[in-house]
Amino acid sequence: MLEVRRILIRVEDIHHEFGPVAATPQRRGTVAVVITNPFAGRYEPEILPFMDALNPLGLDLAQRLQAAMRVPVTSIESYGKGAIVGAGGEIEHGALWHVPGGYAMRELLGWKGDRDAYRKGGVQTTTGQPGNALAIVPSTKKVGPPGATLDVPLTHINASYVRSHFDAIEVRVPGAPRADEIVYVLAMSTGARVHARVGGLAASAIAKWDGLR
Repeated sequence: MLEVRRILIRVEDIHHEFGPVAATPQRRGTVAVVITNPFAGRYEPEILPFMDALNPLGLDLAQRLQAAMRVPVTSIESYGKGAIVGAGGEIEHGALWHVPGGYAMRELLGWKGDRDAYRKGGVQTTTGQPGNALAIVPSTKKVGPPGATLDVPLTHINASYVRSHFDAIEVRVPGAPRADEIVYVLAMSTGARVHARVGGLAASAIAKWDGLR
């Protein structure tokens, strides 16, 4: 069921945004995979088996991205995911990436919850300890033509309300997705926006360890 055509990885360092040069640049990276959409051109009511088939791909892409960024997992502070579905598919085919993509990054970063329970609609559980990627992975998805761009949101891995880490990174795969394809995306970053200064909860002040605050 899983046919991969292309994998595209991009890594960037942001040194400044017209302000002082950062002592340590923000490093951001994305990995995009182009796969054949097995449901293109028709309505398929039972699509969950494909979600399970995507799990190994999610783990592989998360590991590839972290390796390409050349930073330890402890340096990753924010993440996000997304999907661009070709014109022969539907938005729900992009939604299949929520568990395989999001939980691949969370497990890479040390999350200890129950992926299967979450996939089946159960309550998410964690160890409740710092550094376990407790926050939900933000997501975006759309149906688009070849070369379509997608702004993938980024938020802090342990607390969704850390305002300094609200960010987005643009992803585009030239020539993809074709009508019968899907582009799935993972994104990670090493820190806050390079000149973040709009207040709110600081990453150093996370105290609840509930994925929110």
